[in-house]
Amino acid sequence: MFITFEGGEGTGKTTLMKDIAEILSQEYEVVTSREPGGSMITEAIRDIILNPKYKGVTPYTEALLLAASRAQHLDEIILPALKANKIVLCDRYLDSSLAYQAYARDLGFDFVLSINQYATYHMPALTFYIDLDPLVGMARISNRAKYDRLDQETVLFHQKVREGYLKISKMYPDRIVTIDGTLSIEEIKKQIIAKIKETL
Repeated sequence: MFITFEGGEGTGKTTLMKDIAEILSQEYEVVTSREPGGSMITEAIRDIILNPKYKGVTPYTEALLLAASRAQHLDEIILPALKANKIVLCDRYLDSSLAYQAYARDLGFDFVLSINQYATYHMPALTFYIDLDPLVGMARISNRAKYDRLDQETVLFHQKVREGYLKISKMYPDRIVTIDGTLSIEEIKKQIIAKIKETL
């Protein structure tokens, strides 16, 4: 089973995913990964996309690099794990490209879906979108030692990302479960585990 976690900056999805993996691994074989990243090649692409020293990355290049990283990640990590009957938990997937590049960067859903056609053949069974006001999320990460290129975007950009996610969750209501990011981590975990077990 393929499960993804989505949300803006500071929503706590990375910590949540680690906790969920620990709980599930008591009963199942679990593989965790992230996008962009997850393997040597995709982590190298991640550095180009997110490292602030690469100031010249244009929105189209960013979207294409993410699509390339995703294709490699599928072949190298996700599909082999699913074939081996493991549960795959991934921090971000195609919905991130739809929210950040298609919507917030105004590249359009058609363009982003077309360059990610390979990924559209391998969509998650479940996606948990942690919804949170960007002002709250950005305040949570204000003490991070290292901001990446997307963290450094304006609040207006992050508000557009949230709008994008809310639009996408309406486009795919059977797959995307929207969770209130202001709830306690324990309450969010409880909701997620219940939904995963029901689906399994």
